[in-house]
Amino acid sequence: MSGSRTVQPSQQKLAERLYILNDRGIGMLNRIYNIKKMLSNPESKPSFLNEKSVEKAIQTVVRKFPLMDIKGNSSQLAPIQGMKTEIIKSLNLYYFTFVDILEFKDHVSDLMTTMDACQIHFDLTLNFDLTKGYLDLMATYVAMMMIVSKIDDRKAVLGLFNYAHELQHSKGDENFPRLGTLITDYESPLKKMCEEFVPHTKLVTQALLSLQKIYPRRNLHAPQWRQAQLLSLTAEPAKIMNNATIDTKTTVDSDTINIISCGVHFASKMPCEYLSLDTMDRWIIFGFMLCHQQLSHPEVLELWKVALHNGFVVQLFRDEVFLPHIYIANHFDGIKGYSKRVTELREWLHQAAQVSPGVHREKRKYLRMALKELSIFFTDQPGLLGPKALYVFMALSLTRDEIQWLLRHVDNPPPRKSNVKLPQDEFVDRQIPELLFHMEELRALVKKYSQVMQRYYVQYLSGYDAAVLSSIIQTLSQCPEDESIIWSGLCNRISSLSVKQVEENEPFDFQDVRLDWFRLQAYTSHSKAVLSIKTQQQLAKHMNTIIFHTKMVDFLDEMLKETSDLSIYCFHTSIFEHQFKQCVEFPAQHRFSIAFPMVCGHFMNATHDLCPEERLTIGQTSIQYAHFFLKEMSEEVNQVITAICEEQCAMYDKLLPKTCAARLAQTFNKKKKKDKPTKVIAETSKPGTESYRKSRQEFTRMDKLHMALTELCYSINYCSQILVWDHGFVPREFFVQHLEARFNKALVGMMMYNPETSDIAKPSELLNSVKAVMSVLQSLENYVHIDISRVFNNVLPQQTQPADSFGGDKTITSNYTDWYLEVLMRQVTAGHIVFSPIHKAFISLVTEEKLSFHAEEYADLMELRALAELIGPYGMRYLGERLMWHISSQVQELKKLVLANKEVLTQLRTSFDKPDVMKDLSRRLINADNVLQRMSIVGVLLSFRDLCQEALNIVLEDRIPFLISSIKDFRTHPPPGQSQMVINDMASAAGLPCDVDPALCASLRQQKTELSADEEYSVSCLLMVFVAETLPRLARSEASVYKAKLEGHANNCHCIAKGVNALPAAMFTVHGRADVDDRLKEFLALASSSLLRLGQETEKEAIRNRESVYLLLDKIVTESPFLTMDLLESCFPYVLLRNSFHAVYRIG
Repeated sequence: MSGSRTVQPSQQKLAERLYILNDRGIGMLNRIYNIKKMLSNPESKPSFLNEKSVEKAIQTVVRKFPLMDIKGNSSQLAPIQGMKTEIIKSLNLYYFTFVDILEFKDHVSDLMTTMDACQIHFDLTLNFDLTKGYLDLMATYVAMMMIVSKIDDRKAVLGLFNYAHELQHSKGDENFPRLGTLITDYESPLKKMCEEFVPHTKLVTQALLSLQKIYPRRNLHAPQWRQAQLLSLTAEPAKIMNNATIDTKTTVDSDTINIISCGVHFASKMPCEYLSLDTMDRWIIFGFMLCHQQLSHPEVLELWKVALHNGFVVQLFRDEVFLPHIYIANHFDGIKGYSKRVTELREWLHQAAQVSPGVHREKRKYLRMALKELSIFFTDQPGLLGPKALYVFMALSLTRDEIQWLLRHVDNPPPRKSNVKLPQDEFVDRQIPELLFHMEELRALVKKYSQVMQRYYVQYLSGYDAAVLSSIIQTLSQCPEDESIIWSGLCNRISSLSVKQVEENEPFDFQDVRLDWFRLQAYTSHSKAVLSIKTQQQLAKHMNTIIFHTKMVDFLDEMLKETSDLSIYCFHTSIFEHQFKQCVEFPAQHRFSIAFPMVCGHFMNATHDLCPEERLTIGQTSIQYAHFFLKEMSEEVNQVITAICEEQCAMYDKLLPKTCAARLAQTFNKKKKKDKPTKVIAETSKPGTESYRKSRQEFTRMDKLHMALTELCYSINYCSQILVWDHGFVPREFFVQHLEARFNKALVGMMMYNPETSDIAKPSELLNSVKAVMSVLQSLENYVHIDISRVFNNVLPQQTQPADSFGGDKTITSNYTDWYLEVLMRQVTAGHIVFSPIHKAFISLVTEEKLSFHAEEYADLMELRALAELIGPYGMRYLGERLMWHISSQVQELKKLVLANKEVLTQLRTSFDKPDVMKDLSRRLINADNVLQRMSIVGVLLSFRDLCQEALNIVLEDRIPFLISSIKDFRTHPPPGQSQMVINDMASAAGLPCDVDPALCASLRQQKTELSADEEYSVSCLLMVFVAETLPRLARSEASVYKAKLEGHANNCHCIAKGVNALPAAMFTVHGRADVDDRLKEFLALASSSLLRLGQETEKEAIRNRESVYLLLDKIVTESPFLTMDLLESCFPYVLLRNSFHAVYRIG
């Protein structure tokens, strides 16, 4: 039977060659595209092409191309001789890519000639794969040759390489003559290709005319789609569960548009339904552009006209395009008798520019609603994905075509000289994000429920398709043996399928089935085939359906790539960014913004194995844009959250006491000035008035912000992970990271700290604002699936450290520590602020120099409690350590003063029972007032430290009462052998008072000294003598007056009591001699003796504030854990203290 064939298709391997050449053609397009881009970019092209030294040589090569007269042009080509190795190395890839194109051209020509000889019958509705492969090959060939002709430096590259090759090997490359002919012939590529395709006109025309059964129906406008309810699952509710197929009796006229019918019967054109309309347009335009003699036939002209009406830009490859109307008209201008065609083309250009944008805008509008409806249906009823899978791929294909149409037309307007006016408004589509989102939604549904589709189609293949195929095969009267074996194999293959394979996750691979059908198409399309596809249309239609069903089982990813690949955005990045910015700016599209990073996952689909060098570039581009989009989305959400937090903080501020005080004052003034005419003062709105609504139509700023937050969070929360070039992007993690960084900055920003003016927010107000922000952030859990407590745990502890881990910036702890120590404490030492033990606060005094703040508003117990809540035990510990560093610095200076007065102090220490001697020795002391000043500073710092510790303890008692009680019990009943300093350190961290401050001990230990241990101990003893001896000098100062209302002295000398008790306790503990009690008793004896001498003073100035200073001695003993009142009475008459109390309170 096979011997009757003159040319056997099975031996020609038409299907295999077509399959391989199409794949190779795409790879070659990738390579030639990259070469064009690299040579057009000065940064990526070989450096020597830009060098002025070889400029004349390059010009000579290009001018003489392809002829190379080395001897006649040796002077001009001399610069090339020294760089021949570099030229060969740099241009090797470029040169041999052109060689590969030449080889590809030969194979294409050979295959098409063979098909002409075999008189292959093409019909897209029957031998779909064969016809599509043929037309794809034709389109790929045309695109390749046109791109080659657009490479500006092609002659220079090829000529330089050949010349360098000749210099190195004494002969030119063997491929260069043919390459030279190729380049020169294709200076006008269309003219040359028209000549080449004259022998192929019949097959090309036949293949394109088979589109008449499909193209008119596929190329309808949105009103016709709407009338036919295209893609609607609810068009015929009774048939919603039926398999989606195509009516074979489809008609298209002004009255009847019968596009989709739902029934279980043969689907004649199923693969054609998701075939790209863009692809068909390219086929028609390219095909009849090459075979323009066929335009004399009305049906050909009509097809061509409709295709050219669809737009004024046609894609060659990626972002490489050409304007068909202008390009073809220029070619037809040189052909005699084609003036009418040129006129038609120019008219069609104007019509395409004026009408097609509006047509495609309406199509996009319709597809948005159609895809949304499909997404809702399939999300609710994923089982429908089985029978209605065709709808998904039709919708995706149509949508992808519309997006690509918009991209290439926006990026490539017609030239000005064509005098074409574009309706610019038709190209502005702010709803594109919604279209992209619904595409991604459908893709995700197909991937998620792939097993549902597999179960459905495995049963369909084995239960229905196999039986029908078997019955059709049995009716075949004549069938060659080799083809019969293939048919039997196909039937057995699909009949052996079972649902159990799906349940056991057994991998499916029907590639062999599809390739066998491809081969059979080639065999049966031969003009002398025994089994002709023209006479076995029912078999062909059913096989096309079977192939579609097999793809639903094992080829879903490739189907999605074929129908919805948006990798084109990788080459239109400016439009991509612009569309994203429009999406972010348009609140109605916020929820669809996640589509942009998801589309970045498509970019790697543009790569090909024949061009591996671009994988890195495209991969990095995809990652950069995915990162950029997610970052911008997170920033946008954070901006909305920040705005909501500002509003919330403003509402919280209305509840603060200061706001209430203002309203009370306003009410009081109204009552007071009832009868007097006063200026009208605008009343501030009361808290809660924002909740009153007159109507639902009134949208406040808060409403709009919450709406925006809802939409943006929906986008962030839409998918758990986005895969881009083997990288996983988690949108929620992106958002959380940016939220943490923004929250961290916001916490510091709310302090409003200005180091220049020393302005800072009160801790209580900052705490109030932080709570407001935290309440807003906690509400985020209602919008997006994140653990907000994790955000708090990551950010808030950062603020308890001096610098955060995000960027090493200053924190709340650092700023408040700096302010309290550098601003507040400096004003205290300057005499503008006094510490009041009874008020437990630092209070500003009325002085000539007015402070920019009130100390009691920042340094009372309530404010420090707020500070403790903000910075926690770690922050308070850091504040304490900084305080101790300042105290340690003062102690160092005090020791220097002691060393300067060492001899006198040594005598004073042993003469406390000799008043006259002590009086004389006291006069010999140097810088005695400086000692008092520094001890006062130490006392103030310790008083602030104690106040902070008390505030911390109150907070911890409230937050962790059980832990605090355990610490107290541990301190009261320490384990045997446990160091008391360790226990004190633990207690101090909890804010509990300690007899010996562990932080002060640690600070004193760190002091560097050149003295021996004994000398250091002696200096410490003499320091206490120095302090005791200088106390009477305080009576001379006017500022030493005791203020009964504050229970303190105006110059803070009452704080010396803190220093006198804490400093020796720490110093002598560090010395390790366990004699703190003895040293303080010695101090008390010396101090009592020196103060009693005030009673013998006759000079009024010396006893100005004697009674106030006497009280200091009482305070020292009262606050000391080591001294008792009995001991004081033995040294100092209590009657003096009682009289002093009476005196100062009577004055106060």
